[in-house]
Amino acid sequence: MNTLATRNADLPRSTTQTVTAVRRWTDTLLSLRIDRPDGFRFSPGHYVKLGLPAGADDAVWRPYSIVSVEADDELEFLIVLIPGGAFSEALAGIEPGHPVMLSSSIFGFFLEPQLSPGDTLWMLATGTGLGPYVSLLRTPGALDRYRRLILVHSVRLAAELAYRDELEALAVTDTRLRYLPIVTREAGASALSGRIPALIADGTLAQHAQTPLDPATGRVMVCGNPDFTTDMRALLNARDFVPCRRGNAGSMLFEKYW
Repeated sequence: MNTLATRNADLPRSTTQTVTAVRRWTDTLLSLRIDRPDGFRFSPGHYVKLGLPAGADDAVWRPYSIVSVEADDELEFLIVLIPGGAFSEALAGIEPGHPVMLSSSIFGFFLEPQLSPGDTLWMLATGTGLGPYVSLLRTPGALDRYRRLILVHSVRLAAELAYRDELEALAVTDTRLRYLPIVTREAGASALSGRIPALIADGTLAQHAQTPLDPATGRVMVCGNPDFTTDMRALLNARDFVPCRRGNAGSMLFEKYW
């Protein structure tokens, strides 16, 4: 993940919070909600570090994007459990009421306002890279400058389509939004199948979105695994999309999710 950090100045370096809810999408994918410290501020696209005890005097920390909205009294995270991972093993049995440590610093610059003005926002994600987009879509007014919103979420199995019901309902109420789920390892589980870069290269994704992927009008956010982001960067560079730099707006914005 990008590591630009901003400290919530009125808070200590870290705080101990309480788990308020756990939703298990699969055996290895869950949404975690914790209470939010007073004075903790963030914007959609920021991530924080969560910590769990590891021995008597130590803790293990991992970065996670915030899924909740700025006005929420709680903080929500979409988390995949990694077999054999120290944090994942500690997290596997977590339940409401359990303590979790929260860094007071927020990190990253995967922030939509960095993009230059455009007509269409493409939000492309693999796996838990969906999280920042859920925060954006839940935030009233955050994406008002776009005429079209296209959310593409690629997973291996249909059960991993976290927040699917919420996103489908939102696409009904906000007619600007097209939600395009992709399941790669279950035949017939989604209208689209295959890797996102390949579906862009052969024109299939634009056809289903009913919108061209055009740097003149389109803005693209990319969040997911390193192979995905590497392939997308090459593909978008070849199509003359311009990367965002600090202080300089562009037409494509990337977050490496690990």
